[in-house]
Amino acid sequence: MPLSTTAAPNLIRIACALLIGPDGRTLLVRKRGTQAFMQPGGKIESFERPAHALARELDEELGLEIDPAQATFLGQFSAPAVNEPGFVVQAELFLLTIHSDVSPAAEIEEVIWIDPATDGNVVLAPLTRDVILPFYRASLTAMA
Repeated sequence: MPLSTTAAPNLIRIACALLIGPDGRTLLVRKRGTQAFMQPGGKIESFERPAHALARELDEELGLEIDPAQATFLGQFSAPAVNEPGFVVQAELFLLTIHSDVSPAAEIEEVIWIDPATDGNVVLAPLTRDVILPFYRASLTAMA
């Protein structure tokens, strides 16, 4: 059977950020009507580059304006989607250091800053809990 060049129907392509504040904590968001906190970001539209999708989503959801060129690409990561059973989220992850305030907007109900070395004592989405935070912790250990 030939390989398809189109995305699998159960795959959700997103761009998300590991947002680091001046104190080293990372920002997580929770969508309205859900329990799990996750990286800020969102779905990549078919016409968008991932960094531009991230800039659009951060502006819409947090009132945060970023220059896509300032986002450092960390890699592509996948995990089960927390709010859509049977789907896998495929994330283009970018690192951003920010010094400005953010406030929840659009579908974001709550934002929190946590120490990336912990789980923040909150429910985390699989991508954040099992992939992104461990990846970030390993990078901090490698730099030490």
